[in-house]
Amino acid sequence: MGGSGKPTISDVASLAGVSVSAVSKVVNGKSGISSATRERVLAAAAKLRWTPSATAVALRAARTRAVGMVLRRGPGLLGTDPPFTLLMDGIERELTPRGYGLLLHVVGEEQGAEEAAYRRLAEEGRVDGVLLTESRVGDTRFALLRDLGLPAVLVGTPWDDDPIPSVRATHPDRGIRQAVEHLLRHGHRRIAYLCGPGSRVHTHHRKRVFKEVLGENGFVPSPSVVDGDFTPAGAAVGVADLLAGPRPTAILFADDSMAVAGLSAARRLGVDVPRELSVIGHDDLPLSELVHPRLTTVRQDLVGLGQAAARVLLAALGEVEDAPVQVNPPELVIRESTGPAR
Repeated sequence: MGGSGKPTISDVASLAGVSVSAVSKVVNGKSGISSATRERVLAAAAKLRWTPSATAVALRAARTRAVGMVLRRGPGLLGTDPPFTLLMDGIERELTPRGYGLLLHVVGEEQGAEEAAYRRLAEEGRVDGVLLTESRVGDTRFALLRDLGLPAVLVGTPWDDDPIPSVRATHPDRGIRQAVEHLLRHGHRRIAYLCGPGSRVHTHHRKRVFKEVLGENGFVPSPSVVDGDFTPAGAAVGVADLLAGPRPTAILFADDSMAVAGLSAARRLGVDVPRELSVIGHDDLPLSELVHPRLTTVRQDLVGLGQAAARVLLAALGEVEDAPVQVNPPELVIRESTGPAR
């Protein structure tokens, strides 16, 4: 019991075996709570003879007009993530005109840090909903957010079917397909792929498409398909390892930062790009046109993805009509870093 001897919302949560935020959702009639949980909360409240004060109900019912986003990043990784800046641009284009702000939390790689951040956002009532990025294999965030009663939208493709809405480009496989077909048309047969981390869903999808296109044309992934870590340093090491063995004539990279680092690493090793090695990036960041040779890359509509995700979340909050923003499909942009195979 509280210091006054009167039951508190924490007492109800403890007796019902749920979080404080779950009790709050039941009291305020919000979605995201199962019928069994709702019954336990109501039974616990009746047993303790607890009712929320009118003031507390009014405060909890008020909108924060803020959307949360939690990024799990190790030291130094946020600065090497230019695609996130473009995604944020799209999100803000939808939030700002409607008086919403974005509350960003950057947490480390420690076990449970991200989950704890979502719990704080929910229990402290700091946001009306959250945007999720970096779709992962075996993602547990969906179940957590449903338990917390926080509306959520995922940017990307979920690992499994899930009722939480997700936003992705139309024809998401087209860019990788075009990239591989472009290399095959130029005579490349030894094509390597330096991917993103194996924990990311898009890594699995892009590897699948990469192998499918090669298989459709009678080839196998050779010499290698390698998982990377999205860092320039990791890309440089990966390229050095690839070039130390049976040399590929072309390398695809999971993003432009990795591709630029890989291009530089190859040139330091005396390998000419594109005469001896063709290089293709992904995302079409501004830096792709600033390097020499200019980078062939898969353009991705990151701003459109951010806009679409924010709009879907705002629609769930009743702030806009449910009219999704069109997200352009990925498309290969051919520049000077690719050429005929030797």
